[in-house]
Amino acid sequence: MDYEFFMSKALEEARDALNMGEFPVGCVIVYENNVLVTGARHHSGSENQNELDHAEMLALRRLVDLGKKIDRAQLTVFSTLEPCLMCYAALILNDIRHIVYAYEDVMGGGTNLDLKKLNPFYQDMEIKVAPRILRQESLMLFKKFFSDAQNSYLQGTMLAKYTLKQ
Repeated sequence: MDYEFFMSKALEEARDALNMGEFPVGCVIVYENNVLVTGARHHSGSENQNELDHAEMLALRRLVDLGKKIDRAQLTVFSTLEPCLMCYAALILNDIRHIVYAYEDVMGGGTNLDLKKLNPFYQDMEIKVAPRILRQESLMLFKKFFSDAQNSYLQGTMLAKYTLKQ
């Protein structure tokens, strides 16, 4: 599978989000070398700000809406930012076992969660994570976001400071 090609598709989603004033996270879910569904962050900077409309969550909702019988263990998720704990848990609970991301979330990334320390349901899950695919391209989007004073979402946080120092 061409990780850079599919990450570039996630980056397109992130650019669209950024152009709409949203946090630049884009996500694509790939099945049999085809983009099945996409998602981009919503409601990060509006008066309806919430922490449910993450790119991965929106892509998962679209996946469910497809109504297709798919071997979800064969899906690969590409995200421009390391999935947070909520998104990581939602992905693995939906039987997705392969996650590729561009930029590490030093503040809230969830992919290093040690599933072996959790309850039995999670302990035997084998998750493959591929980090830093087109990292620089994703980093530039986050730098642009955090450099814009109009964007108040996560300004001044560990992630913003880490991003702007690079």
